[in-house]
Amino acid sequence: MADEKNILTVNVVTPDGLVYDHHATLIIAKAIDGDLGIMANHEPIIAPLKISELRIKRPDNPHHEDAIAVNGGFLEFSNNIVSIVADSAERARDIDLRRAEYAKQKAEEKIEHAKETSDVDSEQRARVALARAVNRINVSSHKQN
Repeated sequence: MADEKNILTVNVVTPDGLVYDHHATLIIAKAIDGDLGIMANHEPIIAPLKISELRIKRPDNPHHEDAIAVNGGFLEFSNNIVSIVADSAERARDIDLRRAEYAKQKAEEKIEHAKETSDVDSEQRARVALARAVNRINVSSHKQN
């Protein structure tokens, strides 16, 4: 295991409960203002997150990286603890690819319908649903055995 002083704890929480709770040597997240790489002893930070992939390097296996589909939320880092409060989040190993592909198809259909009816609000909601579905599809390709 890596040196204890170079370890941080990562917690990902959604309204449905705890999704992830492990130690890490590095996390990479996409904030609204750009990518963040956080290692132990980083300066405290709070950042709003994009719909994107969260990557976590684990100390127990340097070649192992966990991937989590995060759908918005906030990241807070302080005292070597990364806390992510997300609207929703799903580990790569838990993603149902067929369901994600179906959600992508439905979102694309809703976007087309909203364009035809000039329904800007519905189109925007469908674009968010599409981004979430595409994120889940992309993250599902990082499943570890």
